[in-house]
Amino acid sequence: MKIVELCRNASEASRELAGLTARDKNRALLEIAAALERRSNEILRENRDDVRDGKKARLTSAMIDRLMLDEDRVRDMARSLRALAALPDPVGEVVEGWRLPNGLEISKVRVPFGVIAVVYEARPNVTVDAAGLCLKTGNAVILRGGSDALHSIRMLTEVINGALIDAGIPSAAVSLVESRDRNDLRRLLQQSEYIDLVVPRGGEGLKEYLVKNSKIPVIYAAGGNCHVYVDASADLEMAANIVVNAKVQRPGVCNAAETLLVHRDVAAGFLPAVVRELRKRNVNLYVDAASREFLDSRLKGIEDATSEHYATEFLDLEMAVKVVESLEEAISHIAEYGTGHSEAIVTLNLASAREFTRRVDAACVYVNASTRFTDGGEFGMGAEIGISTQKLHARGPLGLKELTTAKYVVTGDGQVRG
Repeated sequence: MKIVELCRNASEASRELAGLTARDKNRALLEIAAALERRSNEILRENRDDVRDGKKARLTSAMIDRLMLDEDRVRDMARSLRALAALPDPVGEVVEGWRLPNGLEISKVRVPFGVIAVVYEARPNVTVDAAGLCLKTGNAVILRGGSDALHSIRMLTEVINGALIDAGIPSAAVSLVESRDRNDLRRLLQQSEYIDLVVPRGGEGLKEYLVKNSKIPVIYAAGGNCHVYVDASADLEMAANIVVNAKVQRPGVCNAAETLLVHRDVAAGFLPAVVRELRKRNVNLYVDAASREFLDSRLKGIEDATSEHYATEFLDLEMAVKVVESLEEAISHIAEYGTGHSEAIVTLNLASAREFTRRVDAACVYVNASTRFTDGGEFGMGAEIGISTQKLHARGPLGLKELTTAKYVVTGDGQVRG
């Protein structure tokens, strides 16, 4: 289907979606969840083709992990849709209201955007996340996933479309751009007549391309160069647990820590132990000269850090390390290299915690906790479509409320303006 026709059909479907009741939308989500489980074998068969091709293309182990589906992950996708159906519907919610002296009653009401284009990389589960969130909020969605996951994305969209038809909802409510041609992506980004919002789900390169080429507003849900700073007053056992979790628990995701900053006052007592723990888990480290002073020179998997390492979102079992002289230096380093995603301080000093949270410019700032919690589900918001690292309209997890806009409903009894 041509891009313009696909967008026009999505726009028409969005008008029908806007009139659906919460019960209608929830029924569709439950139909999709059941279809995912019913057709799990077909989904996994297509996914095996993507994984095979990814291994041939020598994708990293972290990228393969993001690409791969199994029965548990398919069940998790179905479970997330059922959880989404159980959440309150934000559409129609009155955000605020007031009555003017002339008798006019004004209500600010949540409404769908209309059509949202979600452009993402090799993560098949984003297909279901995006479709579910957009349906729940009454938005049509146009999907354009990464080529590495095309078999999986195509099958998931087919399953979703079939379930929509069974639920009496037009299949154009969830559309897929199958073309991998960058020119078609560029055409999609020009369709401001039909598309109201673009959400990228991927690295900084994807974000920059979309911002540069889109005529449609873009909410960055992009990459994360995240830091953990271990302050002079940190509980070092707590700090080690947080650093290892933030780096290792799932290294291929945007809220994984990429750089460890350590105050010099605790470097001697902290760095050797945490480096041993990271190396046990096969994390390759890039360290500055000050860090080298505290490490065993015989350790393997340790190289000298460059500014490029500090600027890199590794998305793998790699981490940059730097010793800093002060909280001020840690904050300055984050300001220079961070992407505004998730930043953490480990400290028992309340003044340091307050200074860090006040001055670090990021969507999510943590005190004594892992950056891996930056997630709509973990925040108790239900599913999310990504983590916004920009500041207009929405910042942080893009959940249900963030996928709505507002209109003012003004009710009178014959008032005219003099």
